[in-house]
Formats: sequence, C-alpha cells, structure tokens
Amino acid sequence: MYSKGLKGIIAAQTSISHINGQEGVLLYRGYDIGEVSHLSFEEAAFLLWHSHLPNEEDAMEIQKELSTYRYLTPEMKSILHALPEDMDIMSVLRTVVSSEGSAEYKWKPTIEQAMRLTAVIPAIIAYRFNMIMDRPLIDPDPQLNHVENYLYMLTGNNPPKAVTEALEAYMVLTLEHGMNASAFSARVTASTESDLVSAITSAIGTMKGPLHGGAPSGVIDLLTEIGTVEKAENIIRRKLLKGEKLMGFGHRVYKTHDPRAIALKKRLVENSGDDQSLDLALHVEKKAVELLAELKPGRSLYTNVEFYAAAIMKSIHLPSDLFTPTFTASRIVGWTAHVMEQAENNSIYRPQSEYIGRRLG
Repeated sequence: MYSKGLKGIIAAQTSISHINGQEGVLLYRGYDIGEVSHLSFEEAAFLLWHSHLPNEEDAMEIQKELSTYRYLTPEMKSILHALPEDMDIMSVLRTVVSSEGSAEYKWKPTIEQAMRLTAVIPAIIAYRFNMIMDRPLIDPDPQLNHVENYLYMLTGNNPPKAVTEALEAYMVLTLEHGMNASAFSARVTASTESDLVSAITSAIGTMKGPLHGGAPSGVIDLLTEIGTVEKAENIIRRKLLKGEKLMGFGHRVYKTHDPRAIALKKRLVENSGDDQSLDLALHVEKKAVELLAELKPGRSLYTNVEFYAAAIMKSIHLPSDLFTPTFTASRIVGWTAHVMEQAENNSIYRPQSEYIGRRLG
C-alpha cells in the first residue's frame, strides 16, 4: 500500500517518546513534557539515554562526564580552518562530525559515544562561528553546565540567568520529537549496522533541509516589526485582516496547544521582567491569541514552540544562521537515543517502491 512520504506508516516501536497531536501530548520516556521542562539539559539527556530519571549522584556524574567530552581534536580544528569561509554552519557541522569516525565507533553504539557527540557539537558551532567573525577562539569551561558553556563559547561572557534558563528550557523541550525526518534517517543508517558517527551525520544532513530544521526567521521578523508592546495589537490586527500568515502559530502535528510551547511559556513567565525581548514575546502571544479568536473563530491556531524559540534566540542576539545548528545541538540527544534503541532490536530498513514507469518491448 503506497503512502507518500511514508505518512501514517508505523516503521518502528519505541519507548523513547510519544506524541498525540490531537490532544497536545508529548512524553519523554513516559514523563509529560511539562514535568521534563524543569530538568536541566544533562538530567533530560540522562532520562532519554537511560530510560529513568537521574538521582542527585547521577546528575552530578553526567554533567562531569559531558564536560570532559567537549574538546576539539587537532584534526577537527584543522578541518574547521580549512573549510571555505562561505560554507554554512550546518554543512560545516556535518563535515567536522564525520571526521570523528574512527575504530572506537563500532557497532553497537554506546552511551559514551552519544555523550561525546552531544558534548562536542556546541563546541564545533561556537569555534566556527567565532572563527568566521574573526573573534577570539574560546576553549570550553569545565566548570559550566552544558548550556552555559555553549553560550560562553559563543560570546566569551556569562549571559544573564534568565536567558540561560530560557535557552536551556528550549533545548530540553526539543531534545526529541518522535520519528521525525532526521531521527528516521539516523535509524535507517544505523539499521545497516553502520557506526553512530555515520548515523548522526545522516541526521545532520536531514536537519539541514528547510522543511525540517529551518530557522524561525518569520517569527523574528514579526517581533522585530512590532518592537514594543504598544504596537502589538495594531500590527497583528492589520496582518490578520490582510490575510497574512501569523508566523509562530499553528503546527503540522499538534491540532491543539503545542505542549512544548506551553511548558516553555511557563518557564519564561517565571522569569518575567528579567528580559525585554522575552517579555515582548509573552505580550505578543497574548494579543495574537485574542485576535485570532476574534477574527478567525474556529481555526484553533495556537502558539507553537518555534514562536518562543525565536524570542529566546532574539534575546541572546543569536544570528539566524545559528538557529538550526542550535536546534541540532539539542536534538542530537534524541538521535543518539533512537540509534541505540535501533541497535537493540535491529532490522535493516528495506521499504519497497511502486514502479509507475513505461514498459517497453
């Protein structure tokens, strides 16, 4: 039976995450995403890799272990300097990660391998970004947690707590999202008993496509145009009356509230007043939902996670070409969890195709 894009086809059984788009449910290892949103990046990664929540000792240990894996090898640095300056960062990331492949990465994949790739990806992004910007190249700081270190390596400064916590919440909420295109490509590669580096390289190449990992630039444009809370209602009303699409609202999977957006909003509200950009986003969302209900009744258009992701990226002045790489720096946890799960009950993916060409002779 043909299904374009394999839509609706169940290709694997998983205990990693569960999505119910009709009811707005997302679970990580059985835990509701609202509960998970209060975990640190390290704790949430531990949950996805080990299938249970870490205790205090586990949490300390995984933070320590991840910090030891952040280093860039001399070969990685050499490649980073050798690649063309106009090469986009996702292509750079794909190339440098593939250089990690060695005899150590054998079938079956391990949690140690997953930690290494998770830890080094932010370092690759930050190193390349600063190199292109002709800024000092910053080494990792083992005293900082995963997200703090990423921001420190990008900027050379320790950002405000509200911003760090907002980015960490975003990264936790985007660690994993079912059998999406990149997770599927990672599992397909792994199903051949290829190594973890090859599987993650496949996933990065898939994430690079604008239909999957595209930057929420439309939301940034909206927030920039509005600028202040006083302008929000008039600009949003004008756009809706002109029939323009309101970026950051509605989702292909979720037909009700995006549970990640709800959890992220809750975290931002907790830090309300600490950052102007985040406060503006909260106000814009409130006005937009009110006006959508007034002008487009029955459409059920709610805020998606990309809306708040854009607000966070704007608040830390992250350029748009770092949005998808930052998304990748979180989703690597889900990819590695999928590859390890694939390895435990492996069968090579071998779907069929339906021939619709001519028959000659």
